Amino acid sequence: MRKIVLFGLIIGAIWSCSKDSVAGEDFHFEIIPIRTADVPDILMPNDVNRIMYTYDVPSTCHSFNDLYYIENGNQRTIAVVNLVTNSTGIDQPCQTLVDFEEERGFDFFVAPGFTSYVFNFWQGEDENGEDVYLTVEVPVGIQ
Repeated sequence: MRKIVLFGLIIGAIWSCSKDSVAGEDFHFEIIPIRTADVPDILMPNDVNRIMYTYDVPSTCHSFNDLYYIENGNQRTIAVVNLVTNSTGIDQPCQTLVDFEEERGFDFFVAPGFTSYVFNFWQGEDENGEDVYLTVEVPVGIQ
């Protein structure tokens, strides 16, 4: 989680120093838990697979910004990064959304040399502040 927070802070710092910034712009980045993930049952070396995931969009002021994606050996840690503004336009405050789910995906290249991949989809924190992950291990077949 520390890496996720650090990533958000770095993005925020870079964005705030952008030449394109407009005075009075008010936004921040927020890490959003992934609800579900759909990964193949088996991966084949040198193939590209589409991995789908869903997450809840909390309000009309949340929009997809990026995918937090860290590689560590055969492990992948994944979380959604949303851009959050204070309004959706002039005189249009944010509206809380209930059960508004968004589905997205990313292409995953299966590099040769691993017998499996472990995908850790960040699902938030537990009551003790510890990160919770949906962990899926997928074997790599032989070609």
